[in-house]
Amino acid sequence: MKAEEEKMAEQIEKLDLRSLDIGEERRQELLRLFPEIRTEGGKIDFERLKLALGEAVDVGKERYGMNWPGKAECFKAIQTPSLGTLRPCREESVNFDTTENLIIEGDNLEVLKLLQKSYLGKVKMIYIDPPYNTGNDFIYPDDYSESLQTYLEYTGQVDSEGRKFGTNTDADGRFHSKWLNMMYPRLYLARNLLRDDGVFFVTVDDQEVANLRALCNEVFGEENFIANVVWQKKYTRSNDATYFSDNHDHVLVFGKRKDCLVFNLQGRSEEQVSAYSNPDDHPKGPWKATPLHAKSGTAKGFRYTFKNGVSWSPPSGTYPRYSASTLAELDEGNEIWFGADGKATPARKTFLSEAKSGVTPITIWPYDEVGHNHEANNELKELELGGVFDNPKPTRLIRRMLELATMPGEGEIVLDFFSGSGTTAHAVYAQNHLDGGNRRFMLIQLPEPTGRNDYRTIAEITKERVRRVAKKLSDEDAGRLQLEERQMRDRGFRVLKLAESNFISWEATLPREEVALEKQLELHVHHIRGGRTDDDILYEVLLKAGYLLTTAIEEVKLAGKVVQSAGGGSFLICLERDVTLDLVRAMAAKKPQRVVCLDEGFAGNDQLKANAVLVFRASGVETFKTI
Repeated sequence: MKAEEEKMAEQIEKLDLRSLDIGEERRQELLRLFPEIRTEGGKIDFERLKLALGEAVDVGKERYGMNWPGKAECFKAIQTPSLGTLRPCREESVNFDTTENLIIEGDNLEVLKLLQKSYLGKVKMIYIDPPYNTGNDFIYPDDYSESLQTYLEYTGQVDSEGRKFGTNTDADGRFHSKWLNMMYPRLYLARNLLRDDGVFFVTVDDQEVANLRALCNEVFGEENFIANVVWQKKYTRSNDATYFSDNHDHVLVFGKRKDCLVFNLQGRSEEQVSAYSNPDDHPKGPWKATPLHAKSGTAKGFRYTFKNGVSWSPPSGTYPRYSASTLAELDEGNEIWFGADGKATPARKTFLSEAKSGVTPITIWPYDEVGHNHEANNELKELELGGVFDNPKPTRLIRRMLELATMPGEGEIVLDFFSGSGTTAHAVYAQNHLDGGNRRFMLIQLPEPTGRNDYRTIAEITKERVRRVAKKLSDEDAGRLQLEERQMRDRGFRVLKLAESNFISWEATLPREEVALEKQLELHVHHIRGGRTDDDILYEVLLKAGYLLTTAIEEVKLAGKVVQSAGGGSFLICLERDVTLDLVRAMAAKKPQRVVCLDEGFAGNDQLKANAVLVFRASGVETFKTI
């Protein structure tokens, strides 16, 4: 009987502490689509895959594409799961237990890996303002083999000589390659997080715009390119420039799936509305005259005569926009304008009442509409946070993106993984304040040193800016007479910080000596790192189990013990170090779908483990795992 209990206890599945294995996910997707390519060992037979795809496979040696030194290593970076975690930091947060906004401090490559399980296909909009690679920009390291270790050493979380993240100077022989190696895996992982109707915006200057466009074509697919917007970032001319005054940046726009994407229209300006008038008191209201011809079409030699005897044909090189029957209907409804004297070139009356609710955005964004760098600096100065950033982005620029790509009241997630001073969070707060929306932000920022005494890292400035913006907007709300009629906005944020897993993993590379093995066996049972709290463990379990980091958690008392309930009771997390059969039965009675317990809570009691398996199975629990 004891052997049977031991066998059942050994069969309990362990919670996978790794981030999503991207390579394995892709392999399984291929095997699902083409089961005939599976080999006896469960691998992929590429010869069979070629046969299955037929002429769709390009077997030529010369192919159009983008290559650079280190690209192969990018895929290794993407496919190497992270063993890190995100530790909650309540003392630096605002309204930790109720907010759905996140500020994550850490290397964005590692953090993006950790978010793959929880946020896959859940982000509506991504905006990033990465280093422009001017020769002075801070560049993330591309030592992919030890990315988490590099970060821990950089931030002083482990004993080491330390690693320095540095600049990428143009004297380096791999100037462009190093920048591409930094960008590629981050873009690849970020794309996974977008919803099918998600939108990606990235700002860049002329230095890397061509490379970034080619990179995005590869990651998102050239067919999902939306626009290259030219943003006028300066309103003055630099007369000391050698050749041209550099007054613009680019905003590249891509969709996850263009066929699923719908952009919002922009509201009409006062000037655009004033273009409509109603000089003839038409019952449909204000209108403006629009041409009857177009630059493309058919019907050469077309001519139409209206009721008043005016004969019209499209100008040379153009074509009629409407058929003869449509022109007759418009003429009958007094929807053709011949000028005040009745002798002008005929035009259609386009009515404001029948027009779209807004106007289609254009690919030139002037500074007076979306702000400029000087305005962005002033925004920081007003918050008493100026003097750190050379070229911050104005909130109006990002608000334009929010207006186009998100819906106010649907709680959509906006991600920025090069968050800098926190402009994206500022813009989300401001836009929600303006239109009553409930968009949520998720910022990721490396704790890059500033050399200042007040705010030692960029991440500290990020958090402080968001705090000050939230207070400023809340103070504005407090001054409104009808505050009770307004929905209170979420102006909090949860801070989480990248760190090693709370659980010490089995080290297979250690020498197989008796002392080393004894230590490993001891860690196998008591494997929680020193100094880690139940809060730390709880958020790692949520992250590794695929739950959002803003998931509502309820603490429940069962059989005299404390259990955490997530997902409306569908997921129970027991971090008790002394699990009892009564506790197991009480959890099972709650009818959860999933249960996770600490392995050390069973204290090596195989009989209790086996009973837990049977009790949960009988109660319909779909998965029971230990960690």
